[in-house]
Amino acid sequence: MTPSGTKRRSARLHHEIPVAYRTVGAFLSDWATDISQGGLFINTRSPLPVGTAVKILIQLPGASFPYHLEGRVTRVSPFGNPVNVVPGMGIEFTGVDEPRRRELEAFVSRLRRDLDES
Repeated sequence: MTPSGTKRRSARLHHEIPVAYRTVGAFLSDWATDISQGGLFINTRSPLPVGTAVKILIQLPGASFPYHLEGRVTRVSPFGNPVNVVPGMGIEFTGVDEPRRRELEAFVSRLRRDLDES
């Protein structure tokens, strides 16, 4: 996820995926509503502050095991915002190795193709 006005490094896909995430003081679960190889957007009424480090657990459809990823909050849309933007937070993945990044890219590409065909 990138700040407003800058170009994204990877295309995102609107698709709901259950996600669990941990911060220093809590373990939470919500829905990711956008995903790319570089990050995701978590739909939540209680977004964490920008800069917060999170550990993320997602189960991608078709994957044998859940993905354990790390990220940081880069964007927040608060609940009850005046422009009715979906509340939540943008998470940028950090420290993702190249094989895992390729797997995420393949998942997003496969899902985009499946959605285009339906």
